[in-house]
Amino acid sequence: MKIKLQHTPYISQKIARDLLRCDFIEVRKDKDSIIEEIERIIDEDIENENALDEKVNKLLEKKEGDIEFYQADYKQLFWMAKKRLANEHGVILSIEDRFSDIAHKIIDFLWEEDFIHFTVSDNQVKNVIVGSFEEFVKGFEDADKSVFEKIKNYKRKLVPGSEDYQLVYNRLYEEELGKRGLL
Repeated sequence: MKIKLQHTPYISQKIARDLLRCDFIEVRKDKDSIIEEIERIIDEDIENENALDEKVNKLLEKKEGDIEFYQADYKQLFWMAKKRLANEHGVILSIEDRFSDIAHKIIDFLWEEDFIHFTVSDNQVKNVIVGSFEEFVKGFEDADKSVFEKIKNYKRKLVPGSEDYQLVYNRLYEEELGKRGLL
């Protein structure tokens, strides 16, 4: 599952909550500032991938005539180009490796800026963060399906991408995440 910018506030809250609950982590700053920094780190990673996607789209747009002529599969070409350019742009495509990389960035920042302190190995703390990501992804998929079903059955039809749609989606999404213990 590709993590989107709209997910970062929820993921950040989950990670912060899980870190604060650990007996082996001493918290030295307030929860909100920790959440803010985690969100910033995750957003940077997502924006980096979005920039890569945009570059690949532009690259393929230039070759649109050839793609149509050869009746090539656009999705497959997109993925192949993205894989080829990923290292150059510092984007990790493997979900497990990506979660691990983000977890290390979070740990490094929080430790170096004295947000948290711990006496266990970095790996133990990293596993807490990666576990938060994995738990969120599982819960997200279920919550997302449930929200889309609810919106689809709304009496008032909402246009995806509109401000009303986004407000309703966010409200229902938070309710579903709360039901699943992810908030």
